[in-house]
Amino acid sequence: MLTIKNLTKTMGGRTLFRNADMTVNWGERVALVGPNGAGKSTIFKMILGEETPDEGTIDRDEYAITGFLAQEAGTPGDETVLEIAIGIDPEMVSILRTIREGEASGKLDTPEFAKAQDRFTELNGYQLEPKAKKILAGLGFKQEDFDKPAGSFSGGWVMRAHIARLLVMEPDLLMMDEPTNHLDLMSLMWFQRYLINYPGAILMISHDRDFMDGLIEQVVEIDPEAMELVSYTGNYSSYQTQRETRYEQKVQAWRNHKKEMDRVQEFIDRFRNVGSKASQVQDRMKQLDKMKEKMQKPRAPRKVFKFNFPEPPRANQKVIELEKVTQGYGDKIIYRDLDLVLERGDKVVLVGPNGAGKSTLLKIIAGLLELKSGERKMGYATKLGYFSQHRVDSLNEDNTVIDEVMAANTTMPEDEVRAVLGSFLFRRADTEKRIKVLSGGEKSRLNLVKFLVDPPNLLLMDEPTTHLDINSIDALVAGLKKYEGTLVFISHDVHFIRSLAETTLHVNDGTLTRYTGGYDYFLEKSGLDDDRAAVTAE
Repeated sequence: MLTIKNLTKTMGGRTLFRNADMTVNWGERVALVGPNGAGKSTIFKMILGEETPDEGTIDRDEYAITGFLAQEAGTPGDETVLEIAIGIDPEMVSILRTIREGEASGKLDTPEFAKAQDRFTELNGYQLEPKAKKILAGLGFKQEDFDKPAGSFSGGWVMRAHIARLLVMEPDLLMMDEPTNHLDLMSLMWFQRYLINYPGAILMISHDRDFMDGLIEQVVEIDPEAMELVSYTGNYSSYQTQRETRYEQKVQAWRNHKKEMDRVQEFIDRFRNVGSKASQVQDRMKQLDKMKEKMQKPRAPRKVFKFNFPEPPRANQKVIELEKVTQGYGDKIIYRDLDLVLERGDKVVLVGPNGAGKSTLLKIIAGLLELKSGERKMGYATKLGYFSQHRVDSLNEDNTVIDEVMAANTTMPEDEVRAVLGSFLFRRADTEKRIKVLSGGEKSRLNLVKFLVDPPNLLLMDEPTTHLDINSIDALVAGLKKYEGTLVFISHDVHFIRSLAETTLHVNDGTLTRYTGGYDYFLEKSGLDDDRAAVTAE
């Protein structure tokens, strides 16, 4: 279906690939992985014809239909959510509108309405519309959302509509760049299960290991050192094991190569001044020069960075308490007479169906919402920090990245601060940038670093893994495991949840159900037999 041969590509003076090969066969599920900046998106662009290889070929089956999901969707026009999801053919949206207007006005006998119906049938619209509605529902949209303008939703919800559009389209090759970024836990589980039975081939870039483990059959890694594409059979966890084995084999080959060079050098040194051996010495010297060209010690796979996590100030046993809290938006009540106590050292994950009020609860705990009634009581020694992807107003826009972090903790050495920043995808050149020029994702990551170097003793986090690669997520997990304060978080990353949660709060319809155990304990004790049921349970 897709064959890449002898691919060579140089960008900005740096060679990303040299004579690289890769194949995706019909029906395969393939993940493309590699360090940030290794060239994953560049490969996608070349497959889609947006970039041209310097050398080599990229061949797609001429009969295969390719669909692509980018990380971000453009600003929608006046299309409704359903129109985006069903808008496979350029005609489809206008035809659908003609039918909708005819039905709304009762003018069902006009030539325009009849023509639209005939064409809708030709384009398989009567089968596609119910399919689109089913997929939209699986991705978290409600029935009443279908006919609302897409522009009235956030960018994340618009992305969901575009995911639906691709699934309705059902291309032979489905290409996706970070498809889980805008999904909550409920919709992510539905999406993964849908893709397991997807009839076409899948090629994806993702930083969600649990998502890949449940779906992927082959991993293709970009090896920046060798500038090649290396294929591994199996899911992401299997790839990690195989990669370590491959590295050990390369190190052993390097050691053997070095021993052989030492043996050749020994011959040269021993017989350099022996006239009868002059010809052999010359041959050995040429041999040694060629061997030196190949002499390159393998670079170890990037390890998780671990730093000395600063100890937060000690809180009293009861960190915060909500008592008889009623909260809502306008006339809609989300919580009524809510009681909640968080104690020192709790590590709590909030799970539940979309719209259940998880983010609202986090904001109530943070003191960001005015209560309709009830009390919010903070412990006298509680130091609270609230991390949200969209809450970056605490950053000084005129500071450089390195200055901003060092100001957050004046006792941390600069080299350690730079190491923390590097672990969260800030290269050395990035640390000297002014915050005002950073992207939204970079500001979110910077805000996260500030929390890590100067932690509060009550840390509230809403989707902290967005904008992070797998190694950065591992670094965050490693840091939070050593965190001695109280942690309450929302995440759609199942690996992140399983690594940290010690208590699970199931949020639904204004009710909290506490499970004194991690996510798997919650699944077992709640009697729910799969992850999707767990997060969608009423």
